Amino acid sequence: MNTRIFKISPTTPKEKDITDAADILKSGGLVAFPTETVYGLGGDATDPDAAKKIYSAKGRPSDNPLIIHIATPEDAERYAYTTEIYYKLAKAFMPGPLTVILKKRNTVPETVTGGLDTVAVRCPAHPIAHELIARAGVAIAAPSANLSGSPSPTCGEHVISDMNGRIDAIIDGGECDIGLESTIVKPDGNSLILLRPGAITADALSCVCEKVVISEAVTEALKENERPLSPGMKYKHYAPSVPLTLLDGEDAKVLEFLKNSQKTEKCAILCYAEELSALLPERLIDIGKKDDLNTQASRLFAALRNTEALECDIIYAHLPKTQGIGLALYNRLIRAAAHTVKHIN
Repeated sequence: MNTRIFKISPTTPKEKDITDAADILKSGGLVAFPTETVYGLGGDATDPDAAKKIYSAKGRPSDNPLIIHIATPEDAERYAYTTEIYYKLAKAFMPGPLTVILKKRNTVPETVTGGLDTVAVRCPAHPIAHELIARAGVAIAAPSANLSGSPSPTCGEHVISDMNGRIDAIIDGGECDIGLESTIVKPDGNSLILLRPGAITADALSCVCEKVVISEAVTEALKENERPLSPGMKYKHYAPSVPLTLLDGEDAKVLEFLKNSQKTEKCAILCYAEELSALLPERLIDIGKKDDLNTQASRLFAALRNTEALECDIIYAHLPKTQGIGLALYNRLIRAAAHTVKHIN
Protein backbone atom coordinates (compact mmCIF):
# COMPACT_ATOMS: atom_id res chain seq x y z
CA MET A 1 0.00 0.00 0.00
CA ASN A 2 1.23 3.50 -0.86
CA THR A 3 0.78 5.59 2.29
CA ARG A 4 0.30 9.33 1.79
CA ILE A 5 2.20 11.51 4.26
CA PHE A 6 0.70 14.91 5.15
CA LYS A 7 3.07 17.14 7.13
CA ILE A 8 0.87 19.69 8.88
CA SER A 9 1.64 22.33 11.51
CA PRO A 10 -0.89 22.36 14.38
CA THR A 11 -0.82 26.18 14.39
CA THR A 12 -1.33 26.60 10.64
CA PRO A 13 -3.13 23.47 9.40
CA LYS A 14 -3.37 23.02 5.63
CA GLU A 15 -7.04 22.99 4.75
CA LYS A 16 -6.65 20.92 1.58
CA ASP A 17 -4.53 18.24 3.29
CA ILE A 18 -7.03 17.84 6.13
CA THR A 19 -9.90 17.72 3.63
CA ASP A 20 -8.07 15.03 1.64
CA ALA A 21 -7.45 13.03 4.81
CA ALA A 22 -11.11 13.38 5.82
CA ASP A 23 -12.16 12.14 2.37
CA ILE A 24 -10.00 9.04 2.90
CA LEU A 25 -11.86 8.34 6.15
CA LYS A 26 -15.25 8.89 4.50
CA SER A 27 -14.34 6.40 1.77
CA GLY A 28 -13.49 3.66 4.32
CA GLY A 29 -9.73 4.25 4.54
CA LEU A 30 -7.43 4.64 7.54
CA VAL A 31 -5.63 7.83 8.60
CA ALA A 32 -3.17 8.25 11.46
CA PHE A 33 -3.41 11.65 13.15
CA PRO A 34 -1.97 13.53 16.16
CA THR A 35 -3.82 14.21 19.38
CA GLU A 36 -2.66 15.93 22.55
CA THR A 37 -1.99 12.49 24.09
CA VAL A 38 -0.53 10.16 21.42
CA TYR A 39 -1.13 9.57 17.70
CA GLY A 40 -4.33 7.75 16.78
CA LEU A 41 -5.01 5.31 13.93
CA GLY A 42 -8.40 6.39 12.67
CA GLY A 43 -11.28 4.93 10.70
CA ASP A 44 -15.00 5.70 10.37
CA ALA A 45 -16.51 4.65 13.71
CA THR A 46 -19.81 3.69 12.04
CA ASP A 47 -18.17 1.39 9.46
CA PRO A 48 -17.65 -2.22 10.66
CA ASP A 49 -15.10 -2.85 7.91
CA ALA A 50 -13.00 0.18 8.91
CA ALA A 51 -12.67 -1.25 12.41
CA LYS A 52 -11.55 -4.58 10.97
CA LYS A 53 -8.90 -2.73 8.92
CA ILE A 54 -7.65 -1.01 12.09
CA TYR A 55 -7.25 -4.33 13.91
CA SER A 56 -5.46 -5.79 10.89
CA ALA A 57 -3.07 -2.84 10.43
CA LYS A 58 -2.07 -2.92 14.10
CA GLY A 59 -2.11 -6.69 14.55
CA ARG A 60 -4.51 -5.97 17.41
CA PRO A 61 -6.82 -8.57 19.01
CA SER A 62 -10.44 -7.86 18.01
CA ASP A 63 -11.76 -8.10 21.59
CA ASN A 64 -9.71 -5.02 22.55
CA PRO A 65 -12.23 -2.14 22.22
CA LEU A 66 -11.53 1.07 20.32
CA ILE A 67 -12.14 4.66 21.44
CA ILE A 68 -14.33 6.84 19.24
CA HIS A 69 -13.24 10.45 18.83
CA ILE A 70 -15.83 13.22 18.41
CA ALA A 71 -15.60 16.90 17.45
CA THR A 72 -17.73 18.27 20.31
CA PRO A 73 -18.94 16.69 23.58
CA GLU A 74 -22.53 16.99 22.36
CA ASP A 75 -21.75 14.74 19.37
CA ALA A 76 -21.74 11.81 21.80
CA GLU A 77 -25.55 11.82 21.52
CA ARG A 78 -25.25 10.27 18.04
CA TYR A 79 -23.28 7.28 19.27
CA ALA A 80 -24.08 6.73 22.96
CA TYR A 81 -26.66 7.26 25.68
CA THR A 82 -25.28 10.20 27.63
CA THR A 83 -25.87 10.87 31.32
CA GLU A 84 -25.75 13.77 33.73
CA ILE A 85 -22.32 12.71 34.96
CA TYR A 86 -21.04 12.58 31.37
CA TYR A 87 -21.91 16.24 30.87
CA LYS A 88 -20.37 17.18 34.21
CA LEU A 89 -17.14 15.50 33.10
CA ALA A 90 -17.41 17.10 29.66
CA LYS A 91 -17.80 20.57 31.16
CA ALA A 92 -14.73 20.06 33.33
CA PHE A 93 -12.38 18.19 30.99
CA MET A 94 -13.50 18.30 27.34
CA PRO A 95 -12.05 18.87 24.86
CA GLY A 96 -9.13 17.11 26.52
CA PRO A 97 -7.47 13.83 27.49
CA LEU A 98 -10.52 12.11 29.00
CA THR A 99 -12.45 9.09 27.68
CA VAL A 100 -15.86 8.17 29.12
CA ILE A 101 -17.47 4.76 28.68
CA LEU A 102 -21.19 4.93 27.93
CA LYS A 103 -23.95 2.60 26.77
CA LYS A 104 -23.66 2.50 22.98
CA ARG A 105 -26.28 3.24 20.36
CA ASN A 106 -26.77 1.04 17.29
CA THR A 107 -24.84 3.58 15.19
CA VAL A 108 -21.63 2.04 16.58
CA PRO A 109 -20.94 -1.50 15.34
CA GLU A 110 -19.73 -4.17 17.75
CA THR A 111 -16.50 -4.50 15.75
CA VAL A 112 -15.57 -1.10 17.22
CA THR A 113 -16.48 -2.01 20.80
CA GLY A 114 -14.93 -5.47 20.89
CA GLY A 115 -18.39 -7.00 21.22
CA LEU A 116 -19.32 -4.89 24.27
CA ASP A 117 -22.61 -2.98 24.60
CA THR A 118 -20.67 0.10 25.70
CA VAL A 119 -18.52 2.55 23.76
CA ALA A 120 -15.53 4.66 24.86
CA VAL A 121 -16.02 8.32 23.86
CA ARG A 122 -13.39 11.06 23.72
CA CYS A 123 -13.30 14.66 22.45
CA PRO A 124 -9.62 15.49 21.74
CA ALA A 125 -8.23 18.99 22.17
CA HIS A 126 -5.60 18.86 19.40
CA PRO A 127 -6.49 21.30 16.59
CA ILE A 128 -5.60 18.86 13.79
CA ALA A 129 -7.64 16.06 15.37
CA HIS A 130 -10.59 18.38 15.90
CA GLU A 131 -10.55 19.67 12.32
CA LEU A 132 -10.16 16.18 10.87
CA ILE A 133 -13.16 14.83 12.81
CA ALA A 134 -15.27 17.86 11.92
CA ARG A 135 -14.49 17.57 8.21
CA ALA A 136 -15.08 13.81 8.20
CA GLY A 137 -18.53 14.48 9.65
CA VAL A 138 -18.46 11.27 11.66
CA ALA A 139 -16.81 9.94 14.81
CA ILE A 140 -13.39 8.44 14.24
CA ALA A 141 -12.58 5.12 15.90
CA ALA A 142 -8.90 5.22 16.81
CA PRO A 143 -6.51 3.26 18.99
CA SER A 144 -2.88 4.40 19.19
CA ALA A 145 -1.15 4.36 15.79
CA ASN A 146 1.48 1.73 16.57
CA LEU A 147 1.90 -1.97 15.99
CA SER A 148 0.00 -3.75 18.76
CA GLY A 149 2.02 -4.18 21.94
CA SER A 150 4.81 -1.75 21.03
CA PRO A 151 5.24 1.69 22.64
CA SER A 152 2.61 4.22 21.61
CA PRO A 153 3.72 6.87 19.08
CA THR A 154 4.24 10.43 20.27
CA CYS A 155 5.59 11.95 17.03
CA GLY A 156 5.08 11.50 13.32
CA GLU A 157 8.34 9.58 12.87
CA HIS A 158 7.12 6.85 15.23
CA VAL A 159 3.93 6.41 13.20
CA ILE A 160 5.76 6.35 9.87
CA SER A 161 8.13 3.71 11.25
CA ASP A 162 5.23 1.44 12.29
CA MET A 163 2.51 2.20 9.76
CA ASN A 164 4.06 3.27 6.46
CA GLY A 165 2.73 0.87 3.81
CA ARG A 166 0.02 -0.49 6.13
CA ILE A 167 -2.54 2.35 6.04
CA ASP A 168 -3.81 4.95 3.58
CA ALA A 169 -2.41 8.15 5.11
CA ILE A 170 -0.44 9.62 8.01
CA ILE A 171 -0.76 13.19 9.25
CA ASP A 172 2.59 14.21 10.74
CA GLY A 173 1.73 17.02 13.14
CA GLY A 174 4.92 16.97 15.21
CA GLU A 175 5.24 15.91 18.84
CA CYS A 176 2.30 15.26 21.15
CA ASP A 177 2.10 17.43 24.27
CA ILE A 178 1.15 14.90 26.95
CA GLY A 179 2.72 11.67 25.71
CA LEU A 180 0.42 9.22 27.55
CA GLU A 181 -2.99 8.03 26.37
CA SER A 182 -6.18 9.52 27.76
CA THR A 183 -7.66 8.79 31.16
CA ILE A 184 -10.55 6.30 30.84
CA VAL A 185 -13.47 6.27 33.28
CA LYS A 186 -16.72 4.37 33.51
CA PRO A 187 -19.62 5.98 35.40
CA ASP A 188 -21.21 3.60 37.89
CA GLY A 189 -24.20 5.16 39.60
CA ASN A 190 -22.88 8.11 41.59
CA SER A 191 -19.25 7.00 41.34
CA LEU A 192 -16.56 6.71 38.67
CA ILE A 193 -14.43 3.66 37.98
CA LEU A 194 -10.96 4.66 36.78
CA LEU A 195 -9.99 2.04 34.19
CA ARG A 196 -6.89 3.70 32.73
CA PRO A 197 -5.05 6.59 34.40
CA GLY A 198 -3.72 9.52 32.40
CA ALA A 199 -3.08 13.26 32.61
CA ILE A 200 -6.48 13.79 34.25
CA THR A 201 -5.74 12.28 37.63
CA ALA A 202 -7.97 10.60 40.20
CA ASP A 203 -7.71 13.73 42.35
CA ALA A 204 -8.92 15.91 39.47
CA LEU A 205 -11.82 13.54 38.78
CA SER A 206 -12.83 13.62 42.44
CA CYS A 207 -13.51 17.34 42.07
CA VAL A 208 -16.38 16.43 39.73
CA CYS A 209 -17.45 13.08 41.19
CA GLU A 210 -16.99 12.59 44.93
CA LYS A 211 -16.32 8.84 44.69
CA VAL A 212 -13.58 7.63 42.30
CA VAL A 213 -12.72 3.94 42.44
CA ILE A 214 -9.45 2.80 40.89
CA SER A 215 -9.90 -0.49 39.05
CA GLU A 216 -7.61 -3.36 40.06
CA ALA A 217 -6.70 -3.64 36.37
CA VAL A 218 -4.82 -0.32 36.62
CA THR A 219 -2.03 -1.94 38.63
CA GLU A 220 -2.70 -5.67 38.29
CA ALA A 221 -2.92 -8.02 35.32
CA LEU A 222 -6.39 -9.04 34.14
CA LYS A 223 -7.41 -12.52 35.22
CA GLU A 224 -7.49 -15.28 32.62
CA ASN A 225 -10.64 -15.05 30.46
CA GLU A 226 -11.55 -11.67 32.03
CA ARG A 227 -12.95 -9.34 29.40
CA PRO A 228 -11.34 -5.88 28.97
CA LEU A 229 -13.77 -3.00 29.56
CA SER A 230 -11.50 -0.45 27.91
CA PRO A 231 -8.38 -0.28 25.72
CA GLY A 232 -5.07 -1.18 27.33
CA MET A 233 -6.41 -3.44 30.07
CA LYS A 234 -5.86 -6.99 28.88
CA TYR A 235 -2.76 -7.44 26.81
CA LYS A 236 0.93 -6.70 27.23
CA HIS A 237 1.30 -3.11 26.06
CA TYR A 238 3.92 -0.51 25.25
CA ALA A 239 6.71 -3.08 25.29
CA PRO A 240 10.13 -2.73 23.63
CA SER A 241 11.56 -5.86 22.02
CA VAL A 242 14.12 -6.26 24.86
CA PRO A 243 12.86 -7.33 28.33
CA LEU A 244 12.16 -4.45 30.72
CA THR A 245 12.60 -4.78 34.50
CA LEU A 246 11.34 -2.17 36.95
CA LEU A 247 13.41 -1.42 40.05
CA ASP A 248 11.73 -0.81 43.39
CA GLY A 249 13.73 0.46 46.33
CA GLU A 250 15.46 3.43 47.94
CA ASP A 251 17.05 5.73 45.37
CA ALA A 252 20.60 5.27 46.68
CA LYS A 253 20.32 1.48 46.63
CA VAL A 254 18.75 1.46 43.15
CA LEU A 255 21.55 3.70 41.87
CA GLU A 256 24.16 1.34 43.34
CA PHE A 257 22.43 -1.59 41.65
CA LEU A 258 22.51 0.25 38.32
CA LYS A 259 26.22 1.03 38.69
CA ASN A 260 27.00 -2.64 39.30
CA SER A 261 24.73 -3.76 36.48
CA GLN A 262 26.59 -1.57 34.01
CA LYS A 263 29.76 -3.50 34.85
CA THR A 264 28.25 -6.96 34.43
CA GLU A 265 25.36 -6.62 31.96
CA LYS A 266 24.67 -5.12 28.56
CA CYS A 267 21.84 -3.01 29.95
CA ALA A 268 20.01 0.12 28.89
CA ILE A 269 18.77 2.40 31.66
CA LEU A 270 15.89 4.87 31.77
CA CYS A 271 17.41 7.05 34.47
CA TYR A 272 16.57 10.26 36.28
CA ALA A 273 18.44 13.38 35.18
CA GLU A 274 20.07 13.53 38.60
CA GLU A 275 21.67 10.11 38.06
CA LEU A 276 23.40 10.84 34.74
CA SER A 277 26.68 11.99 36.26
CA ALA A 278 26.92 8.93 38.53
CA LEU A 279 26.50 6.34 35.76
CA LEU A 280 28.62 5.32 32.79
CA PRO A 281 27.39 7.19 29.68
CA GLU A 282 26.70 4.07 27.60
CA ARG A 283 23.05 3.18 26.87
CA LEU A 284 21.53 5.83 29.16
CA ILE A 285 18.22 7.56 28.41
CA ASP A 286 17.33 10.64 30.44
CA ILE A 287 13.66 10.27 31.45
CA GLY A 288 13.62 13.61 33.30
CA LYS A 289 14.11 14.82 36.84
CA LYS A 290 12.90 12.55 39.62
CA ASP A 291 10.11 14.90 40.72
CA ASP A 292 9.10 16.09 37.23
CA LEU A 293 6.45 13.50 36.46
CA ASN A 294 4.96 15.45 33.55
CA THR A 295 8.29 15.40 31.71
CA GLN A 296 8.69 11.71 32.47
CA ALA A 297 5.23 11.08 31.05
CA SER A 298 5.94 13.01 27.86
CA ARG A 299 9.27 11.21 27.32
CA LEU A 300 8.31 7.66 28.32
CA PHE A 301 7.15 6.12 25.05
CA ALA A 302 9.91 7.78 23.00
CA ALA A 303 12.43 6.49 25.56
CA LEU A 304 11.12 2.94 25.26
CA ARG A 305 11.34 3.18 21.48
CA ASN A 306 14.87 4.61 21.65
CA THR A 307 16.11 1.54 23.51
CA GLU A 308 15.68 -0.43 20.25
CA ALA A 309 18.84 1.16 18.85
CA LEU A 310 21.02 0.54 21.92
CA GLU A 311 21.93 -3.12 21.37
CA CYS A 312 21.14 -4.14 24.92
CA ASP A 313 20.02 -7.40 26.56
CA ILE A 314 17.86 -5.87 29.29
CA ILE A 315 16.33 -2.50 30.15
CA TYR A 316 16.06 -1.10 33.66
CA ALA A 317 13.75 1.67 34.81
CA HIS A 318 12.50 3.02 38.13
CA LEU A 319 9.16 1.79 39.42
CA PRO A 320 7.10 5.00 39.70
CA LYS A 321 5.11 6.02 42.74
CA THR A 322 1.35 5.93 42.25
CA GLN A 323 0.40 9.47 43.29
CA GLY A 324 -1.01 11.93 40.74
CA ILE A 325 0.14 11.32 37.17
CA GLY A 326 2.62 8.84 38.65
CA LEU A 327 -0.23 6.30 38.60
CA ALA A 328 -0.38 6.65 34.80
CA LEU A 329 3.39 6.17 34.52
CA TYR A 330 3.15 3.12 36.79
CA ASN A 331 0.32 1.69 34.70
CA ARG A 332 2.20 2.03 31.40
CA LEU A 333 5.52 0.77 32.74
CA ILE A 334 4.09 -2.21 34.61
CA ARG A 335 2.50 -3.37 31.35
CA ALA A 336 5.60 -2.67 29.29
CA ALA A 337 7.53 -4.82 31.77
CA ALA A 338 4.85 -7.54 31.85
CA HIS A 339 4.70 -6.93 35.64
CA THR A 340 8.41 -7.75 36.10
CA VAL A 341 9.61 -5.88 39.22
CA LYS A 342 12.92 -6.37 41.05
CA HIS A 343 12.96 -5.28 44.66
CA ILE A 344 16.31 -3.74 45.67
CA ASN A 345 17.09 -4.13 49.39
